[in-house]
Amino acid sequence: MFGVVAAGGCSLPLDSMFEKADAQVEQTGSVTPGANLSQTGAPSEADLAYARAVAAEALARGSGDSSIPWENPQTGAGGNITPLAAAYAEGALFCRDFLASYVRGQSQAWLKGEACRTERGVWEVKSLKQLKQG
Repeated sequence: MFGVVAAGGCSLPLDSMFEKADAQVEQTGSVTPGANLSQTGAPSEADLAYARAVAAEALARGSGDSSIPWENPQTGAGGNITPLAAAYAEGALFCRDFLASYVRGQSQAWLKGEACRTERGVWEVKSLKQLKQG
């Protein structure tokens, strides 16, 4: 039931991001699990988790400025992660910005993110926000 993100031969198990079993999830509104949470095409948190995981992996591999695809097989959402510019210092950390495209059905959006390499050498996404349209 849990997905794996594949990125160029590497995979990341995502079961730790979705630790609660379906029976333990409390539904508090009319939105069904896995649904797109916004009428404006904003990505669901589950879709964002996949995009973040691929972004961190792409930056860790030092894939330059080439785009890397991502997909959430449970919702059908996907897109590409594209690192922007060179790494820059933010305090004691090295960070890098990236763009993420988001496509799910007829919904499309662009997201801008920032990831920083921690003291342990692991890239972590610090922000991932939808860009305002027009």
